Amino acid sequence: MIKETQIIEALQKVHKKSPLVHNITNYVVMNNTANALLAIGASPVMAHAVDEVEAMAGIASSLVINMGTLSEKWVDAMLLAGKKATADATDIVFDPVGVGATPYRTQVARQIIEACRPTIIRGNASEIMALYDSNVATKGVDSTVSGNIALESAKLLAQSTQAVVVISGESDYIIDGEKVVIIHNGTPIMAKVTGMGCTASAIIGAFAGAEEDRLVASTSAMAVMGIAGEMATEKSAGPGSMQMNFIDALYAISDKEIENRLKASL
Repeated sequence: MIKETQIIEALQKVHKKSPLVHNITNYVVMNNTANALLAIGASPVMAHAVDEVEAMAGIASSLVINMGTLSEKWVDAMLLAGKKATADATDIVFDPVGVGATPYRTQVARQIIEACRPTIIRGNASEIMALYDSNVATKGVDSTVSGNIALESAKLLAQSTQAVVVISGESDYIIDGEKVVIIHNGTPIMAKVTGMGCTASAIIGAFAGAEEDRLVASTSAMAVMGIAGEMATEKSAGPGSMQMNFIDALYAISDKEIENRLKASL
């Protein structure tokens, strides 16, 4: 379905093209995701103002919409940017942070999907299940179920939205309709670092801005995330040093690291 060489080539495309990734994201993770994007070779911009998001989306290689810290003006900005990106056929990565935790989050998530038609959706297992079925409740931003349990919901969500759906977790599942790719890289300590999921969405945005095939782009991003996490964990004493070493690992990751470390069902 996907070859290891395609993941390596996708990373090379990111390095070569340095895609401009427009992020409308939460203020908890802005610095982390901007540094991660720079480290991987992309060019980040964090633009939220209603007066400029359409213009920014118009020049961006991809748009990442992350609803971690919602407010009325930011939702307006997300919808404006998303509609512009859709009109321009620019890939949109949607991160439905905490969907299912409150009625407002669920309402906003559905509004974004209907108005913006994201091309890639990434969330943890609980979020993906809640996004497909509004009767599913979640515990804030943390997943309470494993990825394989959410797989059927992800397949149905992918079919109904025509988006590639990514379930991140101990193993990462990337779903394009009936096609399922699984990445087994990563370490448990990554879950102890704030914003790793948000960073994954941003990295997917970088790959989507450089690689036309959305399944390849999403798979490559999750593979690179997991491998960089393993590289960082080997040098880290805990979550604090992990955060720093992870950025370094994204910067240092090579074709050889992918060849030697990739654990996937492609």
